Amino acid sequence: MKNRPDGVTFFILQGLSSLGEKQMILFVILLLGYIVILGGNSMIIFTLTDPKLDSPMYFFLANLSFVDIVFTTTSIPKMLSGFLSEVSTISVPGCFLQMHFFMQLGLTGLEILTVMAYDRYVAICNPLHYTSIMTRPVQLLLITGAWTFSAVCTLPATIIVINKPYCGPNIVAHGWCDLFTVRQLACADITLDSIIFVCLGLVSLLTTGGLILTSYVLIGVSLSRMAVTQRLKAFRTCSAHLTVVTITYSSASFVYISYRVGNFSVCIIVAVLYAALCPFLYPLIYSLRNKELQESIRRTVRRFRSAAVSAMKDVNKVS
Repeated sequence: MKNRPDGVTFFILQGLSSLGEKQMILFVILLLGYIVILGGNSMIIFTLTDPKLDSPMYFFLANLSFVDIVFTTTSIPKMLSGFLSEVSTISVPGCFLQMHFFMQLGLTGLEILTVMAYDRYVAICNPLHYTSIMTRPVQLLLITGAWTFSAVCTLPATIIVINKPYCGPNIVAHGWCDLFTVRQLACADITLDSIIFVCLGLVSLLTTGGLILTSYVLIGVSLSRMAVTQRLKAFRTCSAHLTVVTITYSSASFVYISYRVGNFSVCIIVAVLYAALCPFLYPLIYSLRNKELQESIRRTVRRFRSAAVSAMKDVNKVS
């Protein structure tokens, strides 16, 4: 990183320190939400090891749950620790790592949603060849493509920000190292950088959004040719995914608007909701709308109970 001799060695995360004692209310809410995110998504991943749930849709769902766990872990724990300390600091390398993985994992989640839209398109529009098209190598290729595309779109932005000089101030007006907040601290002209960031953002968001929209337009055309019973069954298979996509892009739109018209506290709260709300809701949406997943969760819970009872019996025998 090309810092000046008097360059900063750490950043201060301002967070919501201006709220004073009200921070603890947000701390409790965010902590409980984070626990639910970890528990819910972990349950989804563990449940999807059930041999009865071996379809590509569940494979992609397990990957989405993993990404959501890591995505929230890049930002929420650091913000929670900031609520408990008078000054929340982060090293310069740690700040850039957090910033990069927050961006990449967020985009990876959108990419996996795009892959899931393609999966629904093949299942509804080409059901007879679904198993021959969505083979395990193809599934792995699609997931690898999602991670690769997100890295290609986010790595240039990270490199640009890292190579800027930072000579102070070092106060990040956010709860974590947000790209658009950190870049404003650079002791250099960022006009060209802003244009590059907007272009990269448009490429990534329009690509994912365009592919998802195309998939559902083709699905809609296919549904219009089906009988009513077939149409309802097909709609149920993609209703959960469509709900998740709607929530994700609506939340992202609110974040974009808040950065331009909202005040400081509003921007952070909206960003936190985006970072936590979607991973919080995904397991609920998929489990409530999918009977197979509900049954698998029940079987998993019963296995846990049986294992716990067996363990207690063994302990009693030993004692």
